[in-house]
Amino acid sequence: MSDDEVRVVWRKFDGGLHWRHPMTRLGEDEFGVWLGAPAGTVYRRGEPGRETAVVAVEDDRVLLIPRDDWWTAEFQADPARLDAYCDVATPASWPHPGEVTMVDLDLDVCRVRDDMSVYVDDEDEFADHQVRYGYPADVVERAEAASAWLTVALRDGVEPFGSRYRTWLDRLAEVAGAEDRRPA
Repeated sequence: MSDDEVRVVWRKFDGGLHWRHPMTRLGEDEFGVWLGAPAGTVYRRGEPGRETAVVAVEDDRVLLIPRDDWWTAEFQADPARLDAYCDVATPASWPHPGEVTMVDLDLDVCRVRDDMSVYVDDEDEFADHQVRYGYPADVVERAEAASAWLTVALRDGVEPFGSRYRTWLDRLAEVAGAEDRRPA
């Protein structure tokens, strides 16, 4: 593992492994830490050896891990249908510089590339998991507040949802292009 590689680990509220995948640390700004994954990066869902999905992404994407906020934002390049996919989650934890973990709280706030419409996804899963996992009231409140804030921020193009993320997609293209030119 190189110094700039980060393992992204998503868990569910009961501690079960949800998704995991590698990304490259691109840098930091006032919004948080930016990670990138070029097209072809493999995302794995579920426990090792018992994966329920293994997906090679078809587009470049960057992930913003904000400091102490209850969400992350993944921005996807063409040809992805979604421009932005925001997970409502617990604030990120960095056990060490090469790993970041979050608890996925089910709600997703998405922006569609073609018409820039914004919608909240998985509200039914969020309601089900409140009971199944016993989400405490403060977790429910923070998740709902994050979802509401993201909906407005994505709709209104509030930074980093306006144009800032494009800088990081460009940076990923530079980094990925340099990796493609490295000798074998």
